[in-house]
Amino acid sequence: MTLYALTLDPGVRELRAADHLLHSLAAELALPEGAFGCTHLVHGDRPRVALSLTLPSEPHLRTTEERLTAQGHEVSHGAPDAAGRAVLYPGVSSLTGTLTVGELLSRSAIDRVTVLGGAGEPAPDARIVTRDHVRPLWTGGELVLTVMPAVGGTLVPFEVPDPTPCCADH
Repeated sequence: MTLYALTLDPGVRELRAADHLLHSLAAELALPEGAFGCTHLVHGDRPRVALSLTLPSEPHLRTTEERLTAQGHEVSHGAPDAAGRAVLYPGVSSLTGTLTVGELLSRSAIDRVTVLGGAGEPAPDARIVTRDHVRPLWTGGELVLTVMPAVGGTLVPFEVPDPTPCCADH
């Protein structure tokens, strides 16, 4: 399978800001069905969050690259790594409220669900309270959502929608 990916490095330092930028770009660019938008942590002397857009075809790639460049973004070909955190992906808008694992998998591009610290995968009828914030990771070529046990025998995505910043109470 040929991937048509672009990377932007807008210098964003926080995931929440990167998510917001991906959503803004998706709306401005009218990204096609089948597009993915991911965040990638860049370490080193200037830690930041890079963005990748994976598009379904070469013509979509060219058009998106032209539009991003016209907006002043520096764009490079390919993704920064193979382990992006998916923010935009097919079916993400249908992952709201409480769903079963089977529903989550059938409605979206997510390939697999794993339970943090657990052995194996949850049953298809296990309930996931999405909190309307589902951010799976690319792992070994699969889009994998990590969940954790929650109240009432339900599961919740490992990543919380509104994390408390480090040292918020200092």
